[in-house]
Amino acid sequence: MERIAITEKATEIVKQLQAKHGDLIFHQSGGCCDGSAPMIFEKDDMYLDESDIFLGEIADVPFYMNQDQFEYWKHTHLTVDITQGRGASFSLEIPLGVRFIIHSRLLTEEENALLNPSA
Repeated sequence: MERIAITEKATEIVKQLQAKHGDLIFHQSGGCCDGSAPMIFEKDDMYLDESDIFLGEIADVPFYMNQDQFEYWKHTHLTVDITQGRGASFSLEIPLGVRFIIHSRLLTEEENALLNPSA
């Protein structure tokens, strides 16, 4: 059972970025502006600490979310997708004229019981 997934279109962009930049990491901080959108960075350019929660790996890239943001999203299944248009962030896809976005749905009762056992 997974908490996060990625579309084929978004996977294609990730593969392009991996070819150019090497190891990558997704992060969603929940900050202002584009901070609440998923962003992708070179692995060594993102500092993680105990406030970052690992949600899973998509397209061979680990995905982390800030703990405060996770509290809002923990009852949802997330799918990373791509859309045309420039975001206002430092995310690596921005020069390609696209940006990552999240589609979400509520977890089923079964998913919620497995993924959030203490909730």
